[in-house]
Amino acid sequence: MEFTFLVFSSFSELFNPITLIYVVSGFLIGTIFAAIPGLTATLALALLLPLTYSLDITTALMACASIYMAGMCGGSITATTINIPGAPSSMMTALEGYPMQQRGQGAQALGHASLASMIGGGIGAILLIVLAPFVAQASLLVQTAGKFSLIAFALIVIVIAQRGRIVKAAMAACLGLMLATIGLDSMVPMARFTFGTEALTAGIDLMPVIIGTFAISELLIQARAVSEHNRLRREVLQAPAIRRRDFIPPLSSIREIGIWCYLKSSLIGYLVGTLPGAGGSMGSFLAYAEAVRTSRQPERFGKGNPQGIAAAESANNAVCGGALVPMLTFGIPGDPITAIVLGVLIINGIQPGPQLLADQAGLIAPMLASLLFSAIVLIPLTLFLIGPYFIRIVSIRKDMLYGAIALLAVVGSYVATYSVYQMGLTLALGVLAYYLRKHDYPVVTLLLGFILAPNLEEFLRRSLALSHGDPTIFLTNMDSLFFIVLTVIFVYFLAIKRPVQYNRDHSSTSGIAK
Repeated sequence: MEFTFLVFSSFSELFNPITLIYVVSGFLIGTIFAAIPGLTATLALALLLPLTYSLDITTALMACASIYMAGMCGGSITATTINIPGAPSSMMTALEGYPMQQRGQGAQALGHASLASMIGGGIGAILLIVLAPFVAQASLLVQTAGKFSLIAFALIVIVIAQRGRIVKAAMAACLGLMLATIGLDSMVPMARFTFGTEALTAGIDLMPVIIGTFAISELLIQARAVSEHNRLRREVLQAPAIRRRDFIPPLSSIREIGIWCYLKSSLIGYLVGTLPGAGGSMGSFLAYAEAVRTSRQPERFGKGNPQGIAAAESANNAVCGGALVPMLTFGIPGDPITAIVLGVLIINGIQPGPQLLADQAGLIAPMLASLLFSAIVLIPLTLFLIGPYFIRIVSIRKDMLYGAIALLAVVGSYVATYSVYQMGLTLALGVLAYYLRKHDYPVVTLLLGFILAPNLEEFLRRSLALSHGDPTIFLTNMDSLFFIVLTVIFVYFLAIKRPVQYNRDHSSTSGIAK
């Protein structure tokens, strides 16, 4: 209760005009980046990460929280209006939003998306505020061997969550682990894998990895899609103007959806968010599938049903609260954005873990207050005030947009480290990530592997030191054994049973066709 009271008292931080400006600006930037196809809130956060050096840590974390929430709801704008999700988490929204747009109900669809995002984001944030202290207390029971097994579980789940490309995800994660070993050994004062290069003695900084894998590679990917962008510009410029009052969904439609749909979808999103690597796209898909399963009229879905929008948007915004749980209590990011938020904490000398909410609750509470404020205030207010103009941001000339982003990325990587060598590494890692993405390697596993590698190695070596080199310590400690069993269960259901079932179904279908 003390932490909950501290969070709600932290709303006073928003009465500071400077802090409020950063929070609102962060939300607008996150929305704009999420609304433009090809750009994401992850990219926005990666570009703005160097600015956190000049900000107070509390203000920086509050701005990060507002960008996070905006990134989840902003993708519904283009998903509804031009059938191109601005963010992966809005793919299910496009299934229902675009048919409503074709019927002349696009603004109403955006209103449903905003309402669902507000409810889902608010419920997710409240669950995070109430439950995080209990999760932190429970995490104190996890010992050294258990911490290694937990991090290994997180990495494995992140890899197998990349359905259809598990092998490539594992290779990318291993590459991230390898990059993290470059530099001084954390336990023995000895340089590793520097190949005689003095500049690598300090290792590869987190900033070049984040900016390179997300910003530079994205620019190279988007540079190939000029014709598609020109088509989007023509569609947007020819689209009819949207009036503010059109955003307000009818009360009869909200009643038809039902409060239970919002609550159930929000809970699904929150629980999915607590799983490492799951993300908003999985949360929205599961909530949408559940809405279809329990509907009395499932045939209406896919044809412009507001209930589908409500389920998907409630879930993907509730993911925000869930994904911050493992990040704050264990230092394990739930998705790419929380991985960057983790980088903000580490850069500022804050180590996430069981003691974080007890020792530095005064820094974390304002961030959670900003997350809740963004959900229940900024989402509906932003859509009502400037929603009619959001769709027009897609018409920005691509050469000007990406030129400015490239400049920000390169300058930001230099300002973060004041090292020309690290800036060069940013460009090199960006090119590497571009070729990985071009061949369908998920770079998010590379980043998370890089972030989790130091703790993974530290707890492995500490555990073996405590047991005098006996690896059975991971089986004799109950907390470690629990996570090992959990890993086996996840691997079976996500990587073995499902592909086997798919192959059987595919074979039977082929046999019938023959």
